[in-house]
Amino acid sequence: MSAPSRQRVCLAVDLGTGGPKVGLVRLDGEVLWQEHRPVTTAWSEGGGAVQDAGRWWELVADSATRALQSGVVDPNEVAAVSVTGQWSSTVPVDEQGQPVGQCILWMDSRGGPYSRKVIGGPVAGYAPRPALQWIRRSGGAPSSSGADPIGHILFIENALPEVARKTALYLEPVDFLTMCFTGRAVATHASMTAAWLTDNRRLDKLAYDPLLLRLAGIDGRKLPPLVRTGSNLGPLRPEVARRLGLDGSVEVVTGTPDLHSAACGAGAVGDFETHLALSTSAWIGAPVPFKKTDALHSIVSVPGLGPDRYLIANNHETGGYCLQWFRDLAFPGATFDQATAEAATAKPGAGKVVFTPWLNGERSPVDDRRARGGFHNLSVATTRADLARAVLEGVALNNRWLHDSVESFAGRRLDPIRIIGGGAQSDLWCQIHADVMGRTVERVKMPFRANLRGAAIFAGLALGSFAADEVRSLVPAETIFEPMQANASCYNELYGEFPRLYKTGRPMFARLNAR
Repeated sequence: MSAPSRQRVCLAVDLGTGGPKVGLVRLDGEVLWQEHRPVTTAWSEGGGAVQDAGRWWELVADSATRALQSGVVDPNEVAAVSVTGQWSSTVPVDEQGQPVGQCILWMDSRGGPYSRKVIGGPVAGYAPRPALQWIRRSGGAPSSSGADPIGHILFIENALPEVARKTALYLEPVDFLTMCFTGRAVATHASMTAAWLTDNRRLDKLAYDPLLLRLAGIDGRKLPPLVRTGSNLGPLRPEVARRLGLDGSVEVVTGTPDLHSAACGAGAVGDFETHLALSTSAWIGAPVPFKKTDALHSIVSVPGLGPDRYLIANNHETGGYCLQWFRDLAFPGATFDQATAEAATAKPGAGKVVFTPWLNGERSPVDDRRARGGFHNLSVATTRADLARAVLEGVALNNRWLHDSVESFAGRRLDPIRIIGGGAQSDLWCQIHADVMGRTVERVKMPFRANLRGAAIFAGLALGSFAADEVRSLVPAETIFEPMQANASCYNELYGEFPRLYKTGRPMFARLNAR
């Protein structure tokens, strides 16, 4: 494609749990302007976690207006709008797309009792027959915890009848925002992944699976119609175009989960090209040409970026958040740089202190919401610097544990690994990951903006500005971290103990965290 097509600009939105980031990003991934608007989460007893979806839209529209009035780009250069962000959350809306209740977030588990009636049973908390039917078709199954769209919908339908009565559609957050831009209520196999209601053996089949709807007890008429991932949804609503000061012909592309935009933003969209996100949570993803499920380790290939491609999905409940937690406890008022600078004064291995980063349970490679973190093998000689380094190393050890399972899932060695997210800004943490995992770690430019960049690159793919095999060249590695052989023996010794700490601690987690 010609260079001018790549120079066009995308209005990109990355809706994180902490609030939306809005940016102006060239279709080739260059971030020109961005800002973050924080939002608060309302917590309640019984596992409630909600946000005001209407507030998201006001913040997004306000930021987009400010961006387009900044003079950074000519509004006539804007070719597309692309939304990415959190998924497995549920926004109930009326026929016009207006929220009729709060968004139930991916952390909200109030639907657990209803989900367990649907899927609960004696095998690891699941009933084998329906679980197998779900996995065979969709690749996964609703969580017995209720912290997913099926749990959310069942909770609203059963416990919030007034909201249910007003609800025309249940939307994922990215689909809600694209509806705000376009007036169209649609979803994709990708955006609806966590609902597990599509037959993902056939990604060209744009319909919900009747059997899975029946098993879930969900009314399919309250779900948005499906379109192909990467479709152009049409132009902006006239009133939105006027508000933002954009031409009404600007195309809006389908919304994507952050997993998908992260692959684009890491420049890792080819088969088996791997990225590691070191954000609040952490995950390891890679495109693959097959549908597969590893239920034992909670790893699955979900509908990917193309009509016949999948993307490895998994999750660590707390990744980069561990450093924030420790900094706030041990370094009050300090910056992340100050905390990691002290960690750098400790020797590799942190005096053989091992930190297990399961501060809010774990999802992959073990699904145990009762697991909890800790420092192990402390002595009177342990220093604060040792503890700080142990936190960085513990997250890396957890990522190695996951990566071992991901490589088995993929059936090959996955090396190098592109690293993105706020935690990837630390040279020390990147090098620790390379040393612990024994893999080359490649940090891309501005790793903390990878999802905004990825949203724009996804739009560029949808508009045909470039092909998928050109994406890696658009996102070159900025810094390469090779494993240091001198540290291999130390980290291999610690890793030999790491999974055992979970195995020996699991009965205690079950006893102490039963509620």
